[in-house]
Amino acid sequence: MKLIRFGESGKEKPGVLIDNKRYDVSSIVTDYNEAFFENDGLTKLKEALQNSTSFPEVEDTIRLGSPVARPSKIICIGLNYVDHCEETNAPIPAEPIVFFKSTTSLCGPNDNLIIPKNSEKTDWEVELAFVVSKKASYVTEEEAHNYIAGYCLLNDYSERAFQLERGGQWTKGKGSDTFAPLGPVLATPDEVKDVNNLGMWLTVNGKKFQNSNTSNLIFKIPFLIHYLSQFMTLLPGDVISTGTPPGVGLGIKPDPIYIKAGDVIELGIEGLGTSKQVAVAYQ
Repeated sequence: MKLIRFGESGKEKPGVLIDNKRYDVSSIVTDYNEAFFENDGLTKLKEALQNSTSFPEVEDTIRLGSPVARPSKIICIGLNYVDHCEETNAPIPAEPIVFFKSTTSLCGPNDNLIIPKNSEKTDWEVELAFVVSKKASYVTEEEAHNYIAGYCLLNDYSERAFQLERGGQWTKGKGSDTFAPLGPVLATPDEVKDVNNLGMWLTVNGKKFQNSNTSNLIFKIPFLIHYLSQFMTLLPGDVISTGTPPGVGLGIKPDPIYIKAGDVIELGIEGLGTSKQVAVAYQ
């Protein structure tokens, strides 16, 4: 299945994408939230779809929101591609680098990117994200596949001056409003042929800056689930983003490039769709 949420921001309804058509399933699902995943909502929804074809169609013109409702956590992995480490002059990590994005940074895949007040260096990062299907604590790597609800496209926007020049942890540069556009879909694992071999790309104003493949991840998803669950309990609906490949604005030589108002950022991952954000100044 491919799950979507649609409608006005803050009032989204749950839906599904079938053969490129959107359907409203709010008659049987309240929302794609922690309770939905915790109570085996994916299995129940799949059964309902098999037993009925009467769900109303949703027009393509209606806004898409994040395919999951606000999760308890958005956990991100930094420097998880060797060539991204090289472009940012960072050592290859011996263990995953972990940071958080605020849940208020979550937004729809095609919502505007709001450049934060006083921002100097807002940057882009195409990433593969996944959603946790059930409560996870001290999970083995071998068991990890049982904890994946599905996969999503995410743009991990980053304000590099806040992140790297203001002291402390990276989080200050990661959590601004609209800094985590997610979707368009949450694709369940059966929809993805090989999550370790998905093409991914990102353009700014039509110029391609990122062009890579998930095969280049240093730490793969099963290990990340195992690793993170040693330090915290992962809850159903939590979003985990796996890191970005090379081609970020910070890494462009000799002069980095950063986002300005009016820029158009487009990105995609094979099988997970595409998204598009237009940058606007904070007002």
